[in-house]
Amino acid sequence: MQVRLVQPGEYEQVGQLVVAAYRALPGGHLSGGYAAELADVERRAGEAEVMVAIAGEAGPPVGCVTFVPDASSPWAELLEGNEAGVRMLAVDPGAQRRGVGRVLLDACVWRAKELRRAALILHTTPWMTAAHHLYESSGFERFPDRDWAPVPEVNLLSYRLVLG
Repeated sequence: MQVRLVQPGEYEQVGQLVVAAYRALPGGHLSGGYAAELADVERRAGEAEVMVAIAGEAGPPVGCVTFVPDASSPWAELLEGNEAGVRMLAVDPGAQRRGVGRVLLDACVWRAKELRRAALILHTTPWMTAAHHLYESSGFERFPDRDWAPVPEVNLLSYRLVLG
């Protein structure tokens, strides 16, 4: 499996993949126009770094993640100082439990280290328990100081990986 930056011809397909992955989850996280935000890969690619996972040499994308290099990006969620962020990690529902999420998360860790960031921050919902396991097994720790609720029905839990 390889990870690379999303290509312009893939924006729509990858946006649909992200929405499908989030739609398969329980909870009210697609409220308030969030599905449209998830689908807008073109905007994210212009304001952050959108990476895709490809199974095989020429297969279609099976996963996607938005790497936020620093707090200046409009996609930054509560980043401070020399931190980077992870947003919208999504794996095609048909490709889940095959290591795609881990490969994408590892790519974000590698990129944050390449940029010499002090920490990598991400947020997740309480019901994304498989994601919690992935984050914790990758060395991330709960960071309650940065928990927040973007809308009343969605509480986000913060995780942090200290780099360095």
